[in-house]
Amino acid sequence: MDNFIVSARKYRPATFDMVVGQDTITTTLRNAIRNNLLAQAYLFCGPRGVGKTTCARIFAKTINCSNTGPDGEACDKCESCSSFNSQASFNIHELDAASNNSVDDIRNLTDQVRIPPQIGRFSVYIIDEVHMLSAQAFNAFLKTLEEPPSHAIFILATTEKHKIIPTILSRCQIFDFNRINVDDIVQRLSWVAGNEGVNAEHEALHVIATKADGAMRDALSIFDQIVSFSGKTITYSDVIANLNVLDYEYFFRITSAAMDGDVTSVLLTYSEILNKGFDGYNFMAGLNNHLRDLLVSRDEATVKLLETSPSIRLRYREQAVKAPLQFIYEALDIGSQCMLNFRASKNQRLHVELALLRMCNLSAAKAPEEVKKKAEPARLEEETDFSVAPPRSVDSTKTTPVQPSPAASPVPGPAARQQKPSVSDDDPKKVSIKNILGGAKSPETIVSEPEPDSTMPPPDHEFTPEELLEAWNNFAEEIREESPRIAVTLSSVTPELLADKTILLKLDNLTLKETFDHNFRSRLEGHLRRILRNGALRLQTNVESTERGEILYSPEQKFNHLAERNPALRDLKKTFNLDFE
Repeated sequence: MDNFIVSARKYRPATFDMVVGQDTITTTLRNAIRNNLLAQAYLFCGPRGVGKTTCARIFAKTINCSNTGPDGEACDKCESCSSFNSQASFNIHELDAASNNSVDDIRNLTDQVRIPPQIGRFSVYIIDEVHMLSAQAFNAFLKTLEEPPSHAIFILATTEKHKIIPTILSRCQIFDFNRINVDDIVQRLSWVAGNEGVNAEHEALHVIATKADGAMRDALSIFDQIVSFSGKTITYSDVIANLNVLDYEYFFRITSAAMDGDVTSVLLTYSEILNKGFDGYNFMAGLNNHLRDLLVSRDEATVKLLETSPSIRLRYREQAVKAPLQFIYEALDIGSQCMLNFRASKNQRLHVELALLRMCNLSAAKAPEEVKKKAEPARLEEETDFSVAPPRSVDSTKTTPVQPSPAASPVPGPAARQQKPSVSDDDPKKVSIKNILGGAKSPETIVSEPEPDSTMPPPDHEFTPEELLEAWNNFAEEIREESPRIAVTLSSVTPELLADKTILLKLDNLTLKETFDHNFRSRLEGHLRRILRNGALRLQTNVESTERGEILYSPEQKFNHLAERNPALRDLKKTFNLDFE
């Protein structure tokens, strides 16, 4: 039986053109070779599995090639290239700094650097995981790295650039390798699958690429693992089963049920997810990513940020159209808060379920709010029209306009109605039921008002202090959950009614007055006008000390209060240049 070679080694790039996802770096290296602009030291840094050591080997092979092509690629035919391909080259030396990190190892390296190459022009020293060198080894390496022999080139590779001392960094040309994007990994996996005779679904390769997290080597290792599991046919279901990845379908189901307010479906689906062995934290992380993908799917300009297969991307587009933008924002906030507090929760399943219930409540709370907004004009009309004229019979072909009573006057205040001009029978622009039912809309059409009742109370309807106090306390109860402090303040004071229908509210301090005026003053005025049926009511707030005295918050307020009692404190502060603190 032939020895099996893993795909990460079998399909390791041998030329710059085969390197995936690092076009800027490979172009720079080829131009440096073509123009003979080679530095004495290079630093390749970046995440694992993105091609640092591979590019170092290709670079070492190419600079020793005796027949380098015009594109900066090695010929693969000369003696140096042949020895490199057979792993018998004496010009390339690889050192693992993780196991050779002492001063003695660096001393042996510097002694070896003095020996010139037998074939080719350069001796290339590739040091992997260079950040593992000790501080003493770094210092011993400085002089050789800065001024090596003309035939020596150092290539340092690391995943943790921040651990390398600045004196080393300043002596190297630094190349930062990026994570490989999902599309590039999928394209490379498709090519490998074709060479191996493996039939792989596009969605399955996308899952592998996503799981690899930008590392080509990890993607090829996962590919080998899936081939061992499913044979020559790789399906989406095989991949998620083998990698223990949560299916997209669960997130689509839960999001759809949450938008519908279907608590039962959401809880049952989450229970099914837990029964499959998935952790609640990873589930919430996946749900947040799903909501984020819905957000970017709403706009054609941002849909390119969605790293999924075309079929899954279409499903995201369909659900994004149905999902209200406000729902996505608030659900993302709920999911983020759930993840922040997940580890500290004593009952983690209940913690996640409460977050899901809050998401379901977003849609459930929105519908009554919309109904409330639509019914608001009718509710205000009903509250301001204290008597309604009896219904009239309407002829199917002709509408007789109703003249408003001259004695009636509009009710003042925010909820007052605007009187409409009357329409005569001879007016050709009169309203007809036919036009109304047909949906005709004309700026010249005037809708007639029902005749007001003569028993409607006047704008300055009188009320008793008991009625005022009852309406006052009702408003305090309504805002108790929203602002307990303001509610307690309103409940603890008695409104004072002045002669000009002005209600005086005395507050303890300026901070409380500003908070009340900014958030609740206009709402309380509207509430009292509506309940007491008097549009002339006005609310005035003053800051006045109570029997227990004004509350002093800042050090300056406390100092001024004491200085009023003892003026000598101001002289003391001025003499010693004291501060309020």
